[in-house]
Amino acid sequence: MEAAGKVTPSPGDGSRTLARTVDQASTGAHDVIDKVSHAARPAVDRIASGAHQAVDKIASAAGQAAETLGVKGEQLRHAQVRAMEQCRGYVRGHPVQSLGIAIAAGFLLSRLLRWSSR
Repeated sequence: MEAAGKVTPSPGDGSRTLARTVDQASTGAHDVIDKVSHAARPAVDRIASGAHQAVDKIASAAGQAAETLGVKGEQLRHAQVRAMEQCRGYVRGHPVQSLGIAIAAGFLLSRLLRWSSR
């Protein structure tokens, strides 16, 4: 028998209490997550800003390097053209000496190639 004034909990009361506890825990977890994310936002913004600045500096340096390489490449092409013109001028001005230099260079090159193949 039940005692007077004593209420026996029904099976549904336990599940309602559990559901309410889960809801409270969920709300508390959401609040904590919101607070942490709000507190972390300035740090994340500073890191992102620093990363953007680093990328901008690297891109600027790469652009300058590419421009410098382009200028140097053009200078090398001009130097090559000048050297070829000087060689042509020398060969036209001294054909016999040029032929002797070519024969000597060919002879030395053939000796070096034979020696290296052994």
